[in-house]
Amino acid sequence: MKKSLFLKATALLVTALAVTSCKSCSANGASQADNTGESVAVEAENKPVKVYFTKEITPESLIKIYKALGREAHGKVGIKISMGEPGGHNYLKPELVGDFVKLVNGTFIDSNTAYGGNRSTTEKHMKAAEDHGFTAVAPVDILDSEGEIKLPLEGTEHLKYDIVGSHFPNYDFIVNLSHFKGHAMGGFGGALKNMSIGIASSRGKVYIHSAGESETQWGNPAQDDFLESMAEAAKAVADHCGENIIYISVMNNLSVDCDCDSNPADPEMHDVGILASLDPVALDKACVDKVYASEDHGKIHLIERMESRNGIHTVDYAEQLGVGTTNYELVSID
Repeated sequence: MKKSLFLKATALLVTALAVTSCKSCSANGASQADNTGESVAVEAENKPVKVYFTKEITPESLIKIYKALGREAHGKVGIKISMGEPGGHNYLKPELVGDFVKLVNGTFIDSNTAYGGNRSTTEKHMKAAEDHGFTAVAPVDILDSEGEIKLPLEGTEHLKYDIVGSHFPNYDFIVNLSHFKGHAMGGFGGALKNMSIGIASSRGKVYIHSAGESETQWGNPAQDDFLESMAEAAKAVADHCGENIIYISVMNNLSVDCDCDSNPADPEMHDVGILASLDPVALDKACVDKVYASEDHGKIHLIERMESRNGIHTVDYAEQLGVGTTNYELVSID
């Protein structure tokens, strides 16, 4: 009799524990084997981020894709864009971006170059902005015209900090408006380059190019060290902005050369469209994938430029740093 009662009590206790465990699992959305909620967190981490896409490259489609992102620009808005090295002709034109910039009441922002040329001083840079039509659309602010500051970095291999113009913290919200194209050193330039080398001050650009070895001498670092330094500088900007930033890339005038080139090669593949995301890593990966997936034979030139410089390493390393993810879902808004 005692043995029977003991067995019944044991059975009831096991059942109660099982029910409690199942309720806990249900509450956490986890499996019965793991009721800690960790599987939910892992699933959320692995969920692809959205990259929006339109084949149309017009002022209207730029505004449309901005609205699709669902993150409204607010406060003092900086539009990070390259206003193009004089002599070049592939940069994003004010006619394309002007309506969007006016919609968000933005200010065009950029920083001086570190390689000489006609944007190496604030005076020359402002002249280029005027000649290329940007000052007629919105205010232009050269971020390092009155000095520079350092943005902190932790857990990085090459850079101890990122050096940006002293005006950068004046902005409440940043629109990283990049022109996707090739690049002589990075293989390609997109969202990550535009927020790293693009936002870095003149001295900061040297610091990135030297892979953290010097603020005054470019040096000759290993290629991957340079690419990783770009990703690290991008992390500093992403960490500073938090959720007060969006990323838009226009895939037109797809030269193998950057807009910093005063005599770039003419594009040899057709325009692709506009892509946008809340994640710069996903955005750059989607743009690269668009090049590979193109049916345009001319893509071979841009692919050769990207692969010969191991350009995708910047994206992969930025993912390792936690800047974003290469796991994305392409969402057409056409």
